[in-house]
Order: sequence, then structure tokens, then C-alpha cells
Amino acid sequence: MSQTRTVGTSVGLLAAMLLLAGCRQDMHNEPKFIPQRGTDFFADGRSARPQVEHTVARGQLREDEYFYTGLVNGKEQDALPFPATLAVLERGQERYNIYCTPCHSRVGNGDGMIVQRGYKPAGNYHDARRMAQPLSHYFYVMTNGYGAMPDYSAQLTPADRWAVAAYIRALQLSQAAKESDVPAGAQVKNLTDIATQEGLPASFAGPWPMSVNTNVQALPPVGEAAGAPAENPKTPVLTPQPATATNAKKGETASPETKK
Repeated sequence: MSQTRTVGTSVGLLAAMLLLAGCRQDMHNEPKFIPQRGTDFFADGRSARPQVEHTVARGQLREDEYFYTGLVNGKEQDALPFPATLAVLERGQERYNIYCTPCHSRVGNGDGMIVQRGYKPAGNYHDARRMAQPLSHYFYVMTNGYGAMPDYSAQLTPADRWAVAAYIRALQLSQAAKESDVPAGAQVKNLTDIATQEGLPASFAGPWPMSVNTNVQALPPVGEAAGAPAENPKTPVLTPQPATATNAKKGETASPETKK
């Protein structure tokens, strides 16, 4: 019994020794780079190494230049980088109605709500100039901005910018569409009849004129006295008009300055 106990004790001690030997701190104590600290291992003294040239983060290769820039060899093209499916056009319509209609309006005539309130007129997609522009021009403008329009790259992904460009082209084509463009078997309805059925005003099916009553006047160039004639005005500014108040007598009005 005593001999068995001695053997057991010896085996236990041996196991403890092996366990302690396995807890050595060799890897803990080995040389290593600590973030934000220098080192004498590299000639430039930096432990953090610069990325290898042309390194690209996963998912950010952007190998398709046209998809991300709208340019091929620095020139705009009249083509989508992917098929213009119904889903693409529906997505483009949704994004257009959210981000573009305040300036360009739902029909794309450049007479959006903020333009009607005095902001600089936006581009009319249906004039000869815009009709002649290639499709990727709209993508390029949304990506980089143009004139008074800021870029929308933060609001719209590249795919959404292309979808909006495709929908703008659909808006343009809709104004020159003919019954022969409709697929065989599809029903064609008169827009005036649809407006009547929906209880909309007759003007719903009429033309889309540009608003001219914006009360916008030009600021004089810097350095000119107020009220002096301005040459080549560039910056529009809203000029508030005096309100009118109705007098007791029907049909007469008076400005706030003259009303007693």
C-alpha cells in the first residue's frame, strides 16, 4: 500500500513539473511591434509599415472605371454599365422622387418647389441641350456636382446614380413617345382620360411650362453702390415684395405702409 502511494505521488509530481514547464512565457517575452511605437528594426524607425503600393481594401477595387466615374478615357458615354431592367427604372424613380424633385420637379422640367420659391432655376431635362447629352453625363454631375448643384455621392450609391440617370432618360423619352413604341398587345390610354377618372384637374395632362414669377433680382457686382445698374449679374437673390391688406371696402387693397 505504501509503495503504491509513493508511485502515485511520483507520477503527480512529474505531471506538475510538465505543467509548469508548459507555462513558460517565451512568446510573451519575444520581440514584437507595439502599435504607435517606434522600432530600430526598420531603417525608418516605424513599427507600422506602409501599405504595399496599389493595395486595395476588400470590396473597393473599383476595377470597372466606367461604373464608378461615368467616363471612358475621360469622355462621357451614352450607355448604362448594366441592363436597364424594370427594377432599375423603378429604383431610379424612387431615388429621383426623393432627391431630385425639389429642384427638377417630378416631370423633370426644372421647376421644382424650391425653384418656385426663388432658388436658381434647375436644368430642364426636356430642352434640346439636355436631350443631346449622353447618359453618363447625369451620372457624372450627380457624382461631382455642377454649377449650383452639389454632388450627391453621399446620398446616392454609384448603382443608384446610374438608376436615376436611366429614369431621367425615361422621362425624356416619354415626351416623344409614339403609339408604335408600345409593345404589341399593350393597352394605350389617353392621359386626359386618366386624369378625369382620377379626379385630377384638366391641367394635369397639359404642358409643363417653366415658372417665371420667382421675384428674383440680381445683386450688383462687388464694389458697386447699391441701386447702380449691374453688368453681367451672376448671383440671384430673393427680393421680398410688400404684402397687401384688404380694406373694409370690398375690392380695395392697401400696403402696410399706407393702411391706417
